[in-house]
Amino acid sequence: MYKALFFLPMCLATMNKDHIPIVYQDDDVIVAVKPNGLLSVPGRAPEHKDCLISRIQQTRPEALTVHRLDCETSGLVVLACNKDSQRELSRQFHDRETQKRYIAVVDGLLSDEEGEVNLPLMADWPNRPRQMVNVEQGKPSQTLYKVISRSNNTTRVELTPITGRSHQLRVHMLSLGHAILGDSLYGSEAVIAQSPRMLLHALVLGFKHPSTEELCVYQYPAEF
Repeated sequence: MYKALFFLPMCLATMNKDHIPIVYQDDDVIVAVKPNGLLSVPGRAPEHKDCLISRIQQTRPEALTVHRLDCETSGLVVLACNKDSQRELSRQFHDRETQKRYIAVVDGLLSDEEGEVNLPLMADWPNRPRQMVNVEQGKPSQTLYKVISRSNNTTRVELTPITGRSHQLRVHMLSLGHAILGDSLYGSEAVIAQSPRMLLHALVLGFKHPSTEELCVYQYPAEF
C-alpha cells in the first residue's frame, strides 16, 4: 500500500502557459490536473484537437499519454516523459497497482454509508459512447463507495474504482439510482439541470515512480 501522500492545494500547483495546473514534474513523469470539459487526447474532428496532451506538449513536447479521464471529468492525470516511463506506468495501470480515488456529488440520498458495486460493463453499441450493465457479456467491474455528506437531496461520495472500465463510476452510480449531477450522458433532465458541469473529480492518484521506484501519491481538491 502507498505510504507517502503529497497533498498539493491548488495555490501550490504551478500553471503551464495553457493554464493547466502541474502538481509535479521531472524527467520521467508529469502530474497534471485536467479541467472539466477538456479532452485527454485529441478526437478525430478538427474541433476536438484541443486536449490535455496537446497543451502539455506546448512546454513539454516529449510528454506521452498513459491513461485518460472522460472529457467531463476533472482531476489528476499522470503523463510519461519517455517510452520507458510510459511502458512502466501503463503496466501499473493495467495490473491495478495504481491508487485512484474520486469525489462525486450524486442525485438523491444514498441509504448506506459505504458499499460496493459489482456489475459487469460493456459498450452500448447502438448508443455509443454509452456503456451499460450486461451480466452475460460485460467485463467484471468493481467500484467501492463511501458517503462523505448528505444535503438538499444530494450525496457527496468518495469513489474508488478497483477496475478501470470506461464510464465505470458514472454507470455504477446510475445503477444504484443515484446519477452523478450534471452527467449529460447518463443523467435525467432533472439531474443535468442541477449542475453546469458533471460533478466528478479525480482527487487522488498514486503510482510507483518509474525510475526511483518511490511510492508517490498526489491529491488535488475538487472545485465543487
